[in-house]
Amino acid sequence: MNSAVREGKHVLVVDDDPHILEVLDARLASAGYLVVQAASGEEALERLKTGVVDLVISDIRMPGMDGMKLLEFIEKLHPGLPMILLTAHGSISGAVDAMKHGAVDYLTKPFDGRELLAKVASVLAKSGRREEARGGRVVSFVGESQAMKELAALVDRVAPRDVNVLVLGESGTGKELVAHLIHEKSARHAGPLLIVDCGSTPAGLLESELFGHVKGSFTHAVKDKKGLIEQAHQGTLFLDEIGNISSEMQVRLLRFLENHKIRRIGDVREIQVDCRVIAATNADIFQEVAGGRFREDLLYRLKVVTIHVPPLRERREDIPGLAEHFVSDFCRRQGIPLVALHPDTVSAILAYSWPGNVRELKNTLEGGVVLCSGGTLLPVDLQLPLPGARASAFTPFAPA
Repeated sequence: MNSAVREGKHVLVVDDDPHILEVLDARLASAGYLVVQAASGEEALERLKTGVVDLVISDIRMPGMDGMKLLEFIEKLHPGLPMILLTAHGSISGAVDAMKHGAVDYLTKPFDGRELLAKVASVLAKSGRREEARGGRVVSFVGESQAMKELAALVDRVAPRDVNVLVLGESGTGKELVAHLIHEKSARHAGPLLIVDCGSTPAGLLESELFGHVKGSFTHAVKDKKGLIEQAHQGTLFLDEIGNISSEMQVRLLRFLENHKIRRIGDVREIQVDCRVIAATNADIFQEVAGGRFREDLLYRLKVVTIHVPPLRERREDIPGLAEHFVSDFCRRQGIPLVALHPDTVSAILAYSWPGNVRELKNTLEGGVVLCSGGTLLPVDLQLPLPGARASAFTPFAPA
């Protein structure tokens, strides 16, 4: 797990079972999280008044204020605070309903410690991206290669034109960064940029996430909820991994793109929405169309303009500059002295293939900074695989 994700993150765990609280505390603390315990929903609300919390993990069934009621209060008092719910004995129906009402994920008890940490890291990473989007961060490309110059020029041409954009590229190449730049350079920059990960959102929940629902439309729908499309009014909606959506969702999305109207689940009223749609995928979307798995008419609604983001192996000359940028940025955020790149380290990162592209480079360098000593990042700190080794078998380079 990337230490940059967990550094200084406060997790509030809520359960009436002291044993569960201790298990959660031990697991999360061992991964570097700062844990706050509460034995009831009422105590959790008091804890939220007295300190900063980045994530809440709560049991659904508790005496007094249960997890659903706590979720309702958190949505009112602390909008945007993510919440993971715990449900017993593999019964997930209540948790699924809770996710439709605002929870971001669920775990079944007894839970696997690795799954717990993976979900927590994923939720906090997504929460951080949403905060960056709301904060209107200044983003830019890093790189002087011809491929990146052409990409930057294309983004500059496309951004002012209020058309839908399809971004294609391998995982980790920076498709989300392209969406941020298009939004920041467009006339919609003062509006919201909302990010939807279609690849990780369960199919049964994506409809509610995108289109919203009205009170009473399903169990625990105790109030109306705006979907992300509606929330993106006068802004931009970024649909990541669009190739993963179901055929039913493809029909609903196509209808919205055709008439710019949505209908919340359980409602008969149509709501006019003005938002730009940027979609992205790492799949061969044209092959998906040919195989009948993705609607051709939807594809052409999405790809008024298509932008291809090159993999890192096709712009190796950008790697040293990216490395310096990531290392200096990480040191600044962590409040530590700047770490220098040893020449052998530059040679090592230039020799590696980077199948995970820019994301892998960034995470590897940040991990290397954590491991290095003496203020200089050495090849051994990166824990890169030796040439010819399997991708999963990480063996450090020998020190220079």
